[in-house]
Amino acid sequence: MTENIRTDSGDRVELSDEEWKAKLSPERYAVLRQKGTEPAWSGELLHVEGSGMFTCAGCGAALFPSGTKFESGSGWPSFYRALDDGVIEEHVDKSFGMRRTEITCARCGGHLGHVFPDGPAPTGQRYCVNSLSIEYEADPA
Repeated sequence: MTENIRTDSGDRVELSDEEWKAKLSPERYAVLRQKGTEPAWSGELLHVEGSGMFTCAGCGAALFPSGTKFESGSGWPSFYRALDDGVIEEHVDKSFGMRRTEITCARCGGHLGHVFPDGPAPTGQRYCVNSLSIEYEADPA
């Protein structure tokens, strides 16, 4: 997945816009690089069972362990915690006349979705993520 990806000393993925277009499907490009949103209830990863890891569809960075996924009723995969501090970056998003907190992959800057303060314990957070922004890797059996 990470062929032709350049990183700097901080392991940050740096690709040109043309390289991202060549690497990603048009749907994934629209979400990850243009901050799009897939329709609610349409994502392939909305209902996933088993133990594994959700990774960035742009660069392969590990983002969310399957044990942190929960059913939020929002129509998008939801998680109450990222894998580690620093794998997700947060940004103020004032688009569409709202004030929200956008979440991006810290490694490649890909748009993942938004985080809201209405999740379950123990964090109270709901990382609301587009299925097109992530991939699921099941743990080996």
